[in-house]
Amino acid sequence: MNHTHTQEEAQRQAKPLAPKVKELIARTQSIILATVDAEGTPNSSYAPFVEIDNKFYILVSFMAKHTKNLSEGRKTSMMFIEDESATKQIYARERLTIEATTTQVDRDSETWNQVVGLLKETHGKVVDVISEMKDFILIALHPVKGAYVNGFGSAYFVDENLEIMQHRNETNHQSK
Repeated sequence: MNHTHTQEEAQRQAKPLAPKVKELIARTQSIILATVDAEGTPNSSYAPFVEIDNKFYILVSFMAKHTKNLSEGRKTSMMFIEDESATKQIYARERLTIEATTTQVDRDSETWNQVVGLLKETHGKVVDVISEMKDFILIALHPVKGAYVNGFGSAYFVDENLEIMQHRNETNHQSK
């Protein structure tokens, strides 16, 4: 039996634990965002975040295209990805991609104050300045479903609680 095939099979069957997903999120300071506008034109961007109870919060300005898309509740995807400098294989970077719904948090609500405080604690005093600017709003991203990848042939469906559900593809990559 081919040793490489045996390793690939073992990797595919070794379902990663939810903590692996949480560890990736914990190593990440910003979310890569994909949004669409009213005409369906895609826009990619990023925003620093904090996570509270499986929701991701970002403080964003209407000067950025993605803010209008997020505030109007359009389709959103977010990605957490291993740093390029830390990856062993650029084609197989560890990553978590999540489809999400969005809601805007009311300014000066209890949630606003809690999240802005945590953003300041996590990302520094700049949050004091930008949170006072009227063009900045607080958006909550609510995970719906997603995928976690941690190597070749190691892709898994993830639920709204960021729990690994099942292997994403039972078919291995095919050679020519």
